[in-house]
Amino acid sequence: MTTQATIETRRFETPDDSLDMKTQGGIDIVRMKTGTTGMYAVFEPGWTWEKDEKPLLGAPDTSPMHHTGYCLSGRLVVRMVETGVETTITKGDVFEIPPGHDAHVDGPDRVELVLFEPPAEPQ
Repeated sequence: MTTQATIETRRFETPDDSLDMKTQGGIDIVRMKTGTTGMYAVFEPGWTWEKDEKPLLGAPDTSPMHHTGYCLSGRLVVRMVETGVETTITKGDVFEIPPGHDAHVDGPDRVELVLFEPPAEPQ
């Protein structure tokens, strides 16, 4: 039996969807045929999850998403809401953030992240 594999490439310059946070940044989203999602996020100084992203997601209490990613620039402070534990993510960090968090940009520099989400589990 032979399996034929193909390589798929996508670019954030031509996203499938975007989350526009106006002057505070945004997230460009690409979806691969396998169901994997890639996101390029830009958060400007002063950005907070509470003020800038939460309203666009229907105002959940905390971020409902699991994030796996890489930090390209800046300082992002992520807080697990239930425990209050804060973690600072900076340039060069590979990270995993479970649901139940909020976050804010720390300092004068723009935060840039590349995030990946695996295909959804079959229901």
